[in-house]
Amino acid sequence: MTNLASGSGTQGDQSDEGRPPDLTRRRALMAGGAVIAAAGIGAAAFDGAASAAVQPGAGGAASGSRAVAKAQDACYQLSTENVEGPYYIDAENVRADVREDRQGIVLTLRLTVIDSVTCEPVPDAAVDIWHCDAVGVYSGFESGGGGPGGGAALKGTPTTNTRFLRGTQPTDDEGKVEFTTVFPGWYVGRAVHIHVKVHVDGAWTDGGYEGGHVCHTGQFFFDETAVVASASVSPYSTNTTRRTTLDQDGLYDGSGVTGGLLALTYTQGHIEDGVVGTITMGVDPDATHDGTGGP
Repeated sequence: MTNLASGSGTQGDQSDEGRPPDLTRRRALMAGGAVIAAAGIGAAAFDGAASAAVQPGAGGAASGSRAVAKAQDACYQLSTENVEGPYYIDAENVRADVREDRQGIVLTLRLTVIDSVTCEPVPDAAVDIWHCDAVGVYSGFESGGGGPGGGAALKGTPTTNTRFLRGTQPTDDEGKVEFTTVFPGWYVGRAVHIHVKVHVDGAWTDGGYEGGHVCHTGQFFFDETAVVASASVSPYSTNTTRRTTLDQDGLYDGSGVTGGLLALTYTQGHIEDGVVGTITMGVDPDATHDGTGGP
């Protein structure tokens, strides 16, 4: 098996501007004044757990207070905020398997949502994903520019009723959720990616997830080695659109796991047998990041 784990980077500052003062103060107290480290967790990314390394004291064992301090300091922020993009449709399909009739390499997407201050899981959050198919088409936008080179002029205005490769699920008590989808393809101007939103404080209804607010909007990215391997597999091999590499992408910040780079596991030389993608998302449930501020 091939394990491709992303590197680490530094986290951008998150402002408290606009948060209710009581919530901001509460989170500061819970953090105990600790600095939240922004770093990848290597192999630990595969089980979606954030790890805390306790450093021994001068006598070879960590004191109780030092162990607590290190535990507070070791909450990793593993994803950064990003733009929503032009093809978002409100969460309405609560399901684990989002493939419908789309063909491609099966991708099992395993996500964990944790509170970036407390390191605790965020249960019953709504995790919403969407992405294009193997040839760069987003459901709901097949006509008038929704395929390779699709136009941002269609932002927020679906042109069809299709909803393949879109889905929403609740996180379990450990903050985990798993989707079955296909490895995304590519279109003009963007590297291979998956969009994600995390909604909290809402309610599950027959129509999906309603109310609450979006505390995280991000994108997941794929290692170039895996993308190149996928390009020789049908139907990806029929996609003649010039591909934008990860380094060329204008929205990936190059920070590895922190920037949304998935840890991928697949059989070397046989990516067509399936891929598992894993990442932990550190989110601030008190914040609002709807991703609508960018292009």
